[in-house]
Amino acid sequence: MDATGLRALLDGVRYEVLPAKATEDKVLAHVPRDVVVTVTASPVKGLEPTLELTGRLAAHGYRVVPHVPARLLRDEVHLKEVVERLREAGVDDVFVPAGDANPPAGAYDGSLPVLRRLTELGEPFAHVGITGYPESHPLIHDDITIQSMWDKRAHATYIVSNLCFDPRVLGEWIARIRRRDVSLPVYVGVAGPVQRTKLMAMATKIGVGESTRFLTKHASWFLRFAAPGGYSPDRLLQRSEAALTAPSAGVAGLHVFTFNQIAETEVWRRAVLERLGG
Repeated sequence: MDATGLRALLDGVRYEVLPAKATEDKVLAHVPRDVVVTVTASPVKGLEPTLELTGRLAAHGYRVVPHVPARLLRDEVHLKEVVERLREAGVDDVFVPAGDANPPAGAYDGSLPVLRRLTELGEPFAHVGITGYPESHPLIHDDITIQSMWDKRAHATYIVSNLCFDPRVLGEWIARIRRRDVSLPVYVGVAGPVQRTKLMAMATKIGVGESTRFLTKHASWFLRFAAPGGYSPDRLLQRSEAALTAPSAGVAGLHVFTFNQIAETEVWRRAVLERLGG
């Protein structure tokens, strides 16, 4: 393993959390202040829980990146209100996916119009993230998702890849977007050390309708976690090491999906850093 390269990726880690009742306490108890925390947004609960948790964590001294899905924004007035609220909280980084709300809450059905509007508003955030799909999007052709990144590159500063469990697919995707001259730095999305039973318990807590969608959309995840030996982020990193640490890859760090297993995720990260001599 490339200890130096992997240490850098783990030092540049981001933890994705869900805005649940106990999330704030878990973050305060287990996450160092130098770890970036990203807060998801739910199509069922809307943006408010995300904005509230973002403000509280920012007040505790964390660098927080709220998810602002385009499909949860009602209109331009709502977008301006969200921008103002986040700026007042000291937020300088947002992640703007399209989102899963169906139908959309308002005028925006994809992220590009929101990204363009943020640029027109004077680029209120120093950092703006967009989504990448190493494994095929269930509804969108790969060529379109890569073209979409190209279209958004002028309005964004980095890419966060969706979950990928296949080192070969991940490496090929990174090479492919670089061949298309998409040069934005990438944070590679990986699942933390998740136990299937805890993941299912979490899924049932996020709302009946959303839980059903979550389980349907991510059925392959549960198969991975249930397979003999289960899922191991260590194995994924070991097998992806060459692709992730090559200078040409432009990988800035890891975006770890914690599924709110926050303590377990930080224990895992520290253990890996210790093994790497970090």
